[in-house]
Amino acid sequence: MGGKGWTETGPYQEDLAAAFRQAQGQELTKDDHGFPGRGIVELWEEDERWREYILTGGTCTVLDFYELIDADEGDQYAMMRPLTEDEIRSWAPDGRPTRDQWDAATDRLLTSIGRGIGQCTVLYRDGEPAEIAYWGCTAD
Repeated sequence: MGGKGWTETGPYQEDLAAAFRQAQGQELTKDDHGFPGRGIVELWEEDERWREYILTGGTCTVLDFYELIDADEGDQYAMMRPLTEDEIRSWAPDGRPTRDQWDAATDRLLTSIGRGIGQCTVLYRDGEPAEIAYWGCTAD
């Protein structure tokens, strides 16, 4: 297979790692993918079947990633990474991307990442942080 690109948005929190975990929790509540009664950290850390499930197909959601890393760390397999300021400004010149700007840039953003990679950024509405955009490519 060749990996499948996906996009979604989640609730904004100033603490991006907390927002990421919140988005994962919401997604897991909507669909546990056959792994009932377990949290995302527990699944990633203790369930080999979960890791195999993710690495051989995935969910096309934030659940496909173990944790949020720093923007400056560069893309890492099975990790969600916020864009750097320069990466954001390449498609949102003022550095405060809106939902419309993100929607217009998603094809380009998805084309530039490899399998098992996830990226995110804060989206703004009326100059204020409003939500977080997530996108990635499955590992398969």
